Amino acid sequence: MQALCRQVFGFRLALIIIGTPFALDRANGRVGPWLVGAAIVFSLVGSYAMLRDWEIFGPLLIRYRSLMGLDFIFGSVLLLTASPDSTLGYATVCTPLLAGLLYGWRGAGIFTFIQILLLAAAYSAWHLRMAGPASTLLLTGFCIAAGIIGVTLRNLMFRFGTATQALSEATARLAVNDAVEEERTRLAREMHDSVAKTLHGLALAAESLAQSADRMDPLTVKHQAGMVARSARRAAAESREILSDLRRKADYETGGVEIAIELSSRVRDFASRTSIPTDFIPVGDAPAPALPHAVARQLLTIATEALENAHRHAHATRITVEIGIIATDLHLSVLDNGSGLPRGTSLEDLRRAGHFGLVGMVERAAGIGARIRIGRGRSEGGTEVRVDLPTAALGPSPMASSTERGAVSV
Repeated sequence: MQALCRQVFGFRLALIIIGTPFALDRANGRVGPWLVGAAIVFSLVGSYAMLRDWEIFGPLLIRYRSLMGLDFIFGSVLLLTASPDSTLGYATVCTPLLAGLLYGWRGAGIFTFIQILLLAAAYSAWHLRMAGPASTLLLTGFCIAAGIIGVTLRNLMFRFGTATQALSEATARLAVNDAVEEERTRLAREMHDSVAKTLHGLALAAESLAQSADRMDPLTVKHQAGMVARSARRAAAESREILSDLRRKADYETGGVEIAIELSSRVRDFASRTSIPTDFIPVGDAPAPALPHAVARQLLTIATEALENAHRHAHATRITVEIGIIATDLHLSVLDNGSGLPRGTSLEDLRRAGHFGLVGMVERAAGIGARIRIGRGRSEGGTEVRVDLPTAALGPSPMASSTERGAVSV
């Protein structure tokens, strides 16, 4: 609506500028030139103001129809002075069109009727100098058509606005449903990859301790009880972490997570729980930088899931974990010497079979813009989970530290 009204006022402004010389040339008497000059100035300034600052003056024009009437009076002065066969005659078409756009059928009918009466008066004043009434009749038809067109466009705009609002509401509802479904999927993945696995291990350890406590020496019982306690604390920490994610309103800025230190700690804990020799090796051209919490969390969960899969499903006897900057990517790799994945395995097969661990890895990697490869490792057997995250997604290029890199056997 705003754009259409601006265009109409721009067209009217151009016609007034072109027709001004005719009106000034035909103004007679002492008062005539001043009256015509005032009408020209008011019409030009008003049209330009509406064209330039419709947001300010447009609502006033809609609210106070008397402003349209005042503009109509000055336009009438110009038309009666310049005659209907001048370019100012065609400017009269703009009034019914604007009335239809702004006021609907009633406003268009009133202003169109008055405009037709004005054209008749102008023709009566100038008919001796005009060849015939053809131009006046043509302008009359244009005014009627302009009023109808203005009202039609107004109705179409309102219907379009109603349809757009309904579409926006439907889109918002779909977005909410998608967000809820995505959050449910994320929570299910979080529970599977962290708390559920830890609680499962805790239950197995507690059951084993209950069944064999009477046959073990006190030191062994103490060691097993300590493992149960550590697993319980870890489950509580993972639960708190998930709750923190749910309550967090925005990503907090605390300097990021030292991914290498955190990953090394998790590797040591895994090796202690499972007694599987696990090597943590910083690799590449530079050490892994501090990462945003959201990114570090996804990478650590992928690595933890890969370690657990190597232990529970692949029955690996040795695992190697690597992390570092290689070329332009942050590289993370978990390589085992286990049985490996069956040939021809796809993510859809795993999803149908209820194995959501690997599916969750792929979803997590995609969520942070990383590339993930799950397949046979660099040895003849085993599986490698490799994640490559472009460092450009992490902000400024990480600087290599002076930390000495080497293999750490845990």
